[in-house]
Amino acid sequence: MKNILPLILWLLPLFIKAQVYEFNQEEITHRIFIDTHYFIETAFSSEDNSFLFTRGGFYEEQGQNFSVNFEFNSTFAEDSLQTMRYTKTSDWNNVSKTDQALEGKWLMAGRVKPEGEQRRNLDRSRKTMKILLDGHFQWTAFDTASMRFIAAGGGTYSASEGNYVEMIDYFSRNTKTVGKKLPFEYLRKKDDWYHKGNNSKGAPMHEIWSFRKN
Repeated sequence: MKNILPLILWLLPLFIKAQVYEFNQEEITHRIFIDTHYFIETAFSSEDNSFLFTRGGFYEEQGQNFSVNFEFNSTFAEDSLQTMRYTKTSDWNNVSKTDQALEGKWLMAGRVKPEGEQRRNLDRSRKTMKILLDGHFQWTAFDTASMRFIAAGGGTYSASEGNYVEMIDYFSRNTKTVGKKLPFEYLRKKDDWYHKGNNSKGAPMHEIWSFRKN
């Protein structure tokens, strides 16, 4: 027990820091994902959940401040922002849910076709990343070389015993998907997550996601 206690105390800040927060400004909901290395801010209408913007990247922490170097910024064409400093305040409400399976950051790695697996090059600048954290998720398609934003969507999820369910809170391309509940099957093989079911349009899909290491 004496040997375990120092390890628990060392790890405790990591578990406290990895959280999901929300704050509201003028009928806009800001959702904040913070894991041990990555920070995402997404804003959507508190009234109809219409998507407004998202930006995120790796960060450095100084107390209650987070200096973020963006990998994506959906408003980059208007504001040219590549970095931003955030300060955590008492207005940030912790909305974290119970930890689920598959927590972490995942990169779209390919698809399973009748003829076999078709894999992507994960080193290219064009990426689709999905973060799963404390019962919340967001996927984002972007290009790190140009800061070009392509699309994003997110909400809450549950994952247990091969069953994965997403509840959509916002989607940049189509507000009609907001409120939908999408069930899937999942299978994890080491650092690969096989994701099978129907997308928001009802079309079948069988995706492969690869765990993104920090």
